[in-house]
Amino acid sequence: MSAEASGGGVGSDPPVVAAAAGGVCVREEKAGVSVCAGVSVCAGAGLASSKYVKLNVGGALHYTTVQTLRKEDGLLSSITAGHAQVTIDSEGWVVLDRCGRHFGLVLNFLRDGTVPLPDSTRELEEVLKEAQFYRVQGLIQHCLTTLQKRRSVYEGMCRIPMITSAKEEQMMISTCRKPVVKLQNNRGNNKYSYTSNSDDNLLKNIELFDKLGLRFNGRVLFMKDVLGDEICCWSFYGEGRKIAEVCCTSIVYATEKKQTKVEFPEARIFEETLNILIYENGRSSGPGGVALLESGMSSSPGNGQSEEEGATGGGDRRVRRIHVRRHIMHDERGHGQQTVYKD
Repeated sequence: MSAEASGGGVGSDPPVVAAAAGGVCVREEKAGVSVCAGVSVCAGAGLASSKYVKLNVGGALHYTTVQTLRKEDGLLSSITAGHAQVTIDSEGWVVLDRCGRHFGLVLNFLRDGTVPLPDSTRELEEVLKEAQFYRVQGLIQHCLTTLQKRRSVYEGMCRIPMITSAKEEQMMISTCRKPVVKLQNNRGNNKYSYTSNSDDNLLKNIELFDKLGLRFNGRVLFMKDVLGDEICCWSFYGEGRKIAEVCCTSIVYATEKKQTKVEFPEARIFEETLNILIYENGRSSGPGGVALLESGMSSSPGNGQSEEEGATGGGDRRVRRIHVRRHIMHDERGHGQQTVYKD
């Protein structure tokens, strides 16, 4: 027996319909609310004696059995058992005020016990929300397990962004909570010819960058800059500011001819990468981190290297600038002497 709302005028109260053994009784509760004719709200007890259920979920129509909806003890099972209020229209459709995009997937899981999940993480999260609303525990667990597997796969991937502009670089460094290591390499930005081993050393710097990116993946953000002015230069950032810089290029003379030389200070680069881990998870703010930072800044440069500190603030606000070799000028050489750097 179907029940329709009578007297659905603007001034009438919305009818609340409760199922009884011999039919449906109408009980008015609130005033001042208009109700569309042919729509009733009932406790759902009348569905218990039915074999099939017609569901209208956000405009998507589904026809299924009561047995399917009772396979899991959730909202749908409560509706068929009469433990939850539902809205039934004049044609007998149970109206659920939810998006019907993923409801078919929920039904298929109740029918089969398993279902293929969407490839998109966003859609999978939408399915999880629907499963949580309908309290389908099996589907909830299926979604959570799949999300965890996908996140573990994504965490294993190493993504290295390429800088496209100075503004983008500044935004990434200032908003990143991790330490940042940037390699700037631009082989074409050179006025002189390269020494014989410069190309090999440039490739070694790039290979070291890739290896460090894999080793410290998830702890340090590595980024590349191929548009800058430097031929090969490493920069290290913590808490949004530059901490150290290692420049791997220098101008040398060979038989009165200027040449550009690219060095590969592997030990110093690795040391600065380890030093930058002080800024991981804000550990540099503690006394131990400050002491370690000060000891790292006071360390002397290695052989063939020079160190310059450009003051950008007080105390630990300075930037360590390490150059593998200074420029060798004509005036720096003794009379009749010729300085030649051989690779």
